[in-house]
Amino acid sequence: MPTTESPRAARLAIRELERRLPLRPEDVDAFLKKHDFPLAEGTSVTFVHRGMADAVMLRHWVYGLPSSQPFRRIPGTDLWYLILELPAGSRVEYKLEVVRGPHHQWIADPLNPHRARDPFGANSICQATGYEIPEWTQEDPAARAGRIEEMSVPGSGGDHPIRVYLPARYRESRRYPLLVVHDGTDYERYASLKIVLDNLIHRLEIPSMVVALTDPGNRMEEYVDSEGHARFLVEELVPHLEKELPLRARPGGRGLMGASLGAVATLSTAARYPGFFGRLLLQSGSFAFSDIGLQERGPAFDPVADFVNGYRDDPVRVAERVFLSCGTHESLIYENRSLVPLLQATGMDVRYEEARDGHHWENWRDRLRTGLSWLFPGPLWMVYE
Repeated sequence: MPTTESPRAARLAIRELERRLPLRPEDVDAFLKKHDFPLAEGTSVTFVHRGMADAVMLRHWVYGLPSSQPFRRIPGTDLWYLILELPAGSRVEYKLEVVRGPHHQWIADPLNPHRARDPFGANSICQATGYEIPEWTQEDPAARAGRIEEMSVPGSGGDHPIRVYLPARYRESRRYPLLVVHDGTDYERYASLKIVLDNLIHRLEIPSMVVALTDPGNRMEEYVDSEGHARFLVEELVPHLEKELPLRARPGGRGLMGASLGAVATLSTAARYPGFFGRLLLQSGSFAFSDIGLQERGPAFDPVADFVNGYRDDPVRVAERVFLSCGTHESLIYENRSLVPLLQATGMDVRYEEARDGHHWENWRDRLRTGLSWLFPGPLWMVYE
């Protein structure tokens, strides 16, 4: 149902509803039919919920704000609302906590059709004023689609199944850069990676490339500065792909990327094998160090802190170009910001981007165009070879 009044008018309508007590159910019905929810204008967002409850709470993951914020009920009705100040351009994932007696239920917002999905389920999306879904993340009928093929990579621990993206117009007679992706299946499912690759290649913003979509057996072992994981990537996976596929077998033609712990695995692999991967893409890295972030993340992150502390003490050049991104709504923002000057001091070419978003797959999706096109800049990519 399209919005027929401005968000400002909608908030004024809520105030008017409160002044017109008692309200009839049809008054509430008429209000809900006029608007899309949440209502965003400027730096204000109005969340609305309808239903009998003892309390309704907004549950979100915006670092620095209380993670649970109460709605206000209009007396004599089952209509609840919350007005929240958010910076323009913000994108926020959230759920509603509905309390009835001793029962607390987390639900997606029934009045908001927009959902973001991740391995744990789905969240509602609040798009504040100024945020728009990038059109290059949507399927483009004009873009020829690449294909994904299954492949088995022999290794010291047995065969490893992976999936490989081959670009449209793939030819054995050409030579392609290789991008290895941690959590590749999740990037495809939740960050539209294949669609993004198809679109950016079609628009000549990145070159045609081969992309290896890898997935961990045990993320909390393989991604926390694992020597075995790094050895598999560098000594087994990439050599096998360079033997079987027409790839540019040189550092400038190799990229490695990941998000969260996948970013840790990317940087730690590059640190164990400096210069092997010429391009790194790090998104919202869980770069815990010293006492920063360790209490809330637990002892499983001790190996991460050991690695990051060691790298901070003795930063070295591990690649040619590095792209980092992080959301300002994330608790990891400090760790990622502080890494940038360390990387730059080694002589690596570093680009850093922030967004008003959280630790979410669609945040990482929205940064892919900038990151990939800077690491592998379309027809100009050959200049960096």
